[in-house]
Amino acid sequence: MTSWFRREALSAISPALLMLMGATATALAYWPGLMTWDAIRQYDQATSGAFDDWHPPAMEWLWRQLVPIHAGPAPMLVLQLLLFWGGLALLVAWALKGQRRGLAMALAACGFLPISLALTGAVLKDCLMAGALVSATGLLAWGSYASRPVIRALLIGFAVLLLLFASTLRFNAFLATVPIFVALMPETARSGRLRIAGTALIAALLMIAALPVANRLIGAQSSGVEMSLVIFDLGGITEHSGIDAFPPVGVADPVAVNHHCYSPVKWDPYSWWVDAPCAIGFANVRTAIAARHESPYRFLAGAILSHPLAYATHRLAHFNVNTRFLVHDEIERPVQVESAPNDWGYKVHPGALLSTIDGIALISAHTPLDWPIVWLALAFGVLTIAGSLPSRNLVIPIALSALLYGLGYGVFSVAAELRYHLWTMIATAIALALTLADLSGAQVSRQRLLRAFAPALLVTTLCIAWRLIPAL
Repeated sequence: MTSWFRREALSAISPALLMLMGATATALAYWPGLMTWDAIRQYDQATSGAFDDWHPPAMEWLWRQLVPIHAGPAPMLVLQLLLFWGGLALLVAWALKGQRRGLAMALAACGFLPISLALTGAVLKDCLMAGALVSATGLLAWGSYASRPVIRALLIGFAVLLLLFASTLRFNAFLATVPIFVALMPETARSGRLRIAGTALIAALLMIAALPVANRLIGAQSSGVEMSLVIFDLGGITEHSGIDAFPPVGVADPVAVNHHCYSPVKWDPYSWWVDAPCAIGFANVRTAIAARHESPYRFLAGAILSHPLAYATHRLAHFNVNTRFLVHDEIERPVQVESAPNDWGYKVHPGALLSTIDGIALISAHTPLDWPIVWLALAFGVLTIAGSLPSRNLVIPIALSALLYGLGYGVFSVAAELRYHLWTMIATAIALALTLADLSGAQVSRQRLLRAFAPALLVTTLCIAWRLIPAL
C-alpha cells in the first residue's frame, strides 16, 4: 500500500514540478513582462481609458482593471502564465485520473517548446489567446469525467467564456475556437453531419460576433485597422497583375511605386511608422476608399474578382513566408529579448536565464520545431487517423482547431511573425501527445502510421532541402 501511494504521488509530483519549472523560468527571465510596441500602445490606452480598436480593446479593458492591483505589465504576464500553464495542468490532471502517467508527462512537456517559453514572457494578445484556449481545452477534457449535470454545465460554461474571450483578441480567432466550442456541446448537437454543421454555424456566428460586440460595449473608437489587410492585398494584386488595383491616390505610376513598396513578408511599408513610408500609404488609401462611400472589404472583393490569379499568387507567397516553408533566410527575429523604449521605464533585465531561453529559441527557429508548416502537416496527419483513436473526442477538435487557425493565415494575415502560430504549435503538440499515447497501446499497421506522419515527413524534407540549395 505504501509503495503504491509513493508511485501515485511521484506520478503526480513529476509533471507538476516540470510545469512549475517552466512557468517560473519564464516569469523570472522576463519579469515584469516584455513590452513590444504593441503592448506599449495597449498599456497607454489601458491607463488612459481612451480605447480604439487597432489592438484588441478587450485586452486593454482587462489590463485597465488590473492596473489598480499592480501597475505595469506584471499582472498581464501572470495572467498569461496562469492560463497557459493552468490549462496544461488541467490536461495533466485529466491524464493522471485516467492512470496515463506517460501521457501526463508528455502533456506537461508540451509547454517547453522553446518558442512558447520565450513568447509567453512577452505581453501579447497571441499569448493571452493561446492561454485561454489551452485552459478551455483542459476544461473540455474534464467534461468527460463530469457525471453530475451541474458540474458539467459549469465546466462547459466557463470553457465557452474562455472561447468567447479568445475570440475578442483576434478577428481570425473563430477558426481556432469553433472546433472546441462544437466539442463542448451535448452529444445530441453533434450526432450526424447535419447537426454538426448547424452547431458549427451557430458557433462561428457567435465567435465572429464576439470581437465587434466587445468593442462596442467597451466604446472603442474605429481606427481603420481593417485597412491593413485591404492595403496589403491590393498591393499584392497590383504587384502580381501589373495593373493598379488601388483607388486613385494621387501617385504617378502607382504600379512602379507599389513595386518598390510591396513585400510578401508584411504590410508595414504602407504604414506610417516605418522610416520611409510608401507614397501609397495607409491614410491615402483609406481616404480614397472612404470618398467612394464603399466598404473597404467590398472594394477588395472587387479587386480579387478582377484579378483572382494575382491575388492567389500574392497570398501563397505570403503564406509560404509566414509558415517558414520554402524560405532561405530568417524572416525576422523569432522572439524579442528586450522591451521597446517606453515612458514608464518598464523593461526586462538581462541575465543568464533570459539569455539561455532566448538563445535556445533562436536556435530552434532554424529547426522544424519552429516551422509552422511542419506543425500544420502534423495536425493534418493526426486528423487522418484520429477517428479511430480512444481519445478522438479530444484529438479531433484540438487538431482541427490548430489546423484551421494556422491555415487561416493564408487569408487573414498581414505579417509573418512566429507568435501568430503559437496556438497552432501548442495545440498540435497536445494532439500529437494524445495520439502517440493512444497508439502506444495498440497494434498499429505500418500503413496507418505512414498515413499519419507522411505529410510532416514530406514537408520537413522539402523545408530542409530548400534551405540547403544555396549551399550545394
